[in-house]
Amino acid sequence: MEQETGERLVVYLAAPLFTQQERRWNREVAVRLAEALGCTVILPQDFTFTGRKNDPRHFGAIFRQCLEGVRAADAVVAVVDGADADSGTAFEMGYAYALGKPIVGVRTDFRRQQERGTNIMLARCCQAFVHRLSFDEELGGLVRELARKLKGLLAQARNER
Repeated sequence: MEQETGERLVVYLAAPLFTQQERRWNREVAVRLAEALGCTVILPQDFTFTGRKNDPRHFGAIFRQCLEGVRAADAVVAVVDGADADSGTAFEMGYAYALGKPIVGVRTDFRRQQERGTNIMLARCCQAFVHRLSFDEELGGLVRELARKLKGLLAQARNER
């Protein structure tokens, strides 16, 4: 998907990235979303410096790269699963919201909280939401719904300019 300027669309995927399972799921969603939209997906779990991941000497650089990724993105997809959403994801959502970036929240966790299954502050900063319970393990449907919501939000943003 291209913008009116002909540039390739950029989506930032904010999600927990601490377990093999989370990282594999993030990568699969990113690959499928890039294919579905023809966009570039920024995946923060890939940020490395000097070829090392999670090196405390580079935490400042990783933080700055995450901020730059959100700034460079046309939209943010934020995974808010868990009893409480990941704190890094919550920060990235707040930052994206402050910058006026469209945010699509994703929740596959069937546990209920305040609104849309999550914390009210996170739910309310999302302009769109994909809520697919974990019992539906078909990832293709989730990605199709994400792509549809992103297209809608980005078209709306273009029309408002």
